[in-house]
This record gives sequence, structure tokens and C-alpha cells, in this order.
Amino acid sequence: MLRQAINVCAAVFEDSVDRLNDSIASITAQPAGEGKQQQVLSRERVDDLKTWLSAAVTDLDTCLDAVQLNETEHPGSAMENSTELASNSLAIVTKVLGLLSDFNIPIHKRRRLMTAEAKSDSGFPRWVSDGDRRLLQQVTVAQDGSGNFTTIAKAVELIPKKSLWKYIIYIKQGTYKENVILDKHRWNVLVYGDGKDKTIVSGSLNFVDGTPTFDTATFAVQGKNFMARDMKFINTAGPEKHQAVAFRSGADMSVYYRCSFDAYQDTLYPHSNRQFYRDCDITGTIDFIFGNAAVVFQGCKIQPRQPMSNQFNTITAQGKKDPNQNTGISIQKCDFTPLSANLTARTYLGRPWKDFSTTVIMQSSIGGFLNQLGWLPWVSGVEPPNTIFYAEYQNTGPGSSVAGRVKWAGYKPALTKDEAARFTVGSFIQGGAWLPATSVAFDSAL
Repeated sequence: MLRQAINVCAAVFEDSVDRLNDSIASITAQPAGEGKQQQVLSRERVDDLKTWLSAAVTDLDTCLDAVQLNETEHPGSAMENSTELASNSLAIVTKVLGLLSDFNIPIHKRRRLMTAEAKSDSGFPRWVSDGDRRLLQQVTVAQDGSGNFTTIAKAVELIPKKSLWKYIIYIKQGTYKENVILDKHRWNVLVYGDGKDKTIVSGSLNFVDGTPTFDTATFAVQGKNFMARDMKFINTAGPEKHQAVAFRSGADMSVYYRCSFDAYQDTLYPHSNRQFYRDCDITGTIDFIFGNAAVVFQGCKIQPRQPMSNQFNTITAQGKKDPNQNTGISIQKCDFTPLSANLTARTYLGRPWKDFSTTVIMQSSIGGFLNQLGWLPWVSGVEPPNTIFYAEYQNTGPGSSVAGRVKWAGYKPALTKDEAARFTVGSFIQGGAWLPATSVAFDSAL
């Protein structure tokens, strides 16, 4: 699998270069026009910089993980040097730019990707905003030949690169057995189906059969401002095939609404950047929500299922490696309930994958299936480092009691309101600046 691991490295290297270029471009000064005051280095801009540099570090770490799984030492050493350089850049942004934002330092103005001037056209769902109707094209995918394409992959091939307008793909009811990739150049794409039990994308790539975890995803997206709605993404490999991802996203400012993600180990991979999931179903066994995005889940149904007889369930595995990354998993106002009544395996809220893993469960309902310890160490019997940040806040239900929880230094059984507020849509992913344009409901605060 070494060749496949190298391919993963090549892909994430390209993404990492893009993140760094975005960061450089965002602080390049532009000439002032006709006496107008230039935009200063705002808090919003600093958040963008931290997000993109955090993603660059995650990209490099993903390569290192892939190489180390193949027990190859020399590429790993080189990767550690590259990761250190990216981490240093992130540290500069975190520690210095936060101070500079208080001063009048010129940068160019943010480009808006959408406007609200267009008149409504026919042929679009009512929830498509007026701004999104000013699009390049809408295409339909239908297995019966009634659309423009019979496969999703063919529709994806024609998406224009780096479009500033929405490209909408309507996928009619059916099960589409294909692996789909929207690369970093496919911006502003909206895919929607006829419902999460009607429009299904299905794949079966898995680690045991020779595919690196990163590449097992049935559906993978990288381009910014992606949105999926009313669809189901599944990986049918089964528990015996270990890592088998249903959906992977590295798309910044991406939204997933009324979607379903179904697999066993490593179901949903929010890899990097800012992401929001609303009213979705996520089903799996081991580490079935994992990655290093800055991600918020609201109103979702999180459903552990019965694994193999020798396995346990861990719902989350967060991968924050660098203390300056603005990443983590925030699960707010969600419902933790088993997929079926036959769940007997020990089940935990998660385990810390990296030294600075960050996961917060708040204002959610947790069923009685949960082991009272709540959390599990990554290495059995070894307490995780005190640099992790694992916490709970105002949860309800028979599994919400923190009386029997782990006693780790990095675990907080009861956050204060101010501490919890850091992990809301408004604070954690700056959702107030970009989510309204999607027409998806969200709670900005606690």
C-alpha cells in the first residue's frame, strides 16, 4: 500500500499549497481607491488565516499518518520537518495577527461569492435562494435516462473550476454505486436529492482490501462552499473491513442538511476546514465521526450500531495535533440513540486521537446505552495527555450523568456557559458570516 500512501501525500500536498497561497493572498495589501479607506486586518480575516493554516497542518499530518501505517520511516522524518514549518506559521498567525488586528493594517477586501439581485427562475426548489438562482447551470442526474446524466461522476466532470456562482446538481431517486470526488477546484457546488432514504450513493472501498483510509470515501469533497441536501452516503464494506469511509470533506464553509451517513468504522470524515451538519443521521461503530475540521453538528441523530463481537464503539475520534489549530468537534442539541435495540457493545462518546484532541458534547440527549465512563483512551490503559480538551455541557437523558466519567486532567465534566459558548456556530466556525446564504436553519449561540 506504499504507492497508495504516496498518492494520498501528493493529493494533500496540493491542498496544503493552496491553503498557504490563500493565506498569503489574504494579507496582500491593495492600493486604496479614490480616498476610500482600505479594509483593516479584521477578526474575521484572522479566523480565515487560522482556518487555512490549520488545514495545511492537517493535510501534512494526514500524509504522515498514511506513511506511518506502512511502517516507512524515512518519508515520515521528512514529513515531520514540513509539518513543523507549517505549525510555526500557524503559531505566528495565532500569537501575532491577533494583536495586529487592533491596528490599521491594510489588506484587500473580501470578495463576495453570491449576490441577492437575481430574480427567481422556474425549475428550482423553493429553498434555493435568489442569490443561488444566479448560477452557471443546473443539471440532473437520473439512472433512468430522464436527466442530463446517468451517473454523478459524469455530472461532476463538467463542473467549472473555481466558479463564483452556484453549480446545482439534482440527483433523482435511486442507488448510485460509484465513488465520487469533487476536488479542490470545484467551488460553490450544491448537490441535492429526493430524500435521505431515496437518493443514495454507495461504495465499498476499505482499508483491509488495500485502500488508504483517506481514499476509501464513497463521496469526497474539497472545494469551498459545498452543500449537500436530502441524500444518503453509505459504505457497504462491513465491520470486518475496518476503516471504510462513507463521506469525507475538506471543504471550507460547507453545509450538510438532512443527509444520512452510514457505515461501520470511520463513517464520517470531516477532515479539515469549517463545516456544519444540520438534521443529519450518522451511523457507525469505531471512531465513526473523526478528523480535524472545525465542525459543528446541530439537530443530528447520532446512532451507534452493533460492531463485531470483539469490538467496542467510540462515536468520535478528533485529530487536533497542534495547539494553535482552531479545530475540534462540537456536537450541540443532538440525539444520541442506538440504531437498533440490539446494541450490547461497550459504547463511548469518543477517544482522543491526537495530543490536542478537542471534543465538546453539549445540550444533547444521551441514551442509557452509553458506558458510564463516557470516554476511552486511545491506548488502552494509558491516560491521554492533559493537553486534550474533552467536555460536556447541559446534556440530558439517562446517559448524561457525569458522576462516573473518566477523571482525566484534560476532561471537563461541566463547562461554564462562557466556556461552552466558544464551541457554538457563531464562535467556533464563524457561521453567522456565511451560513445565512445557505437558507439552512442554525442556532448561532447556546
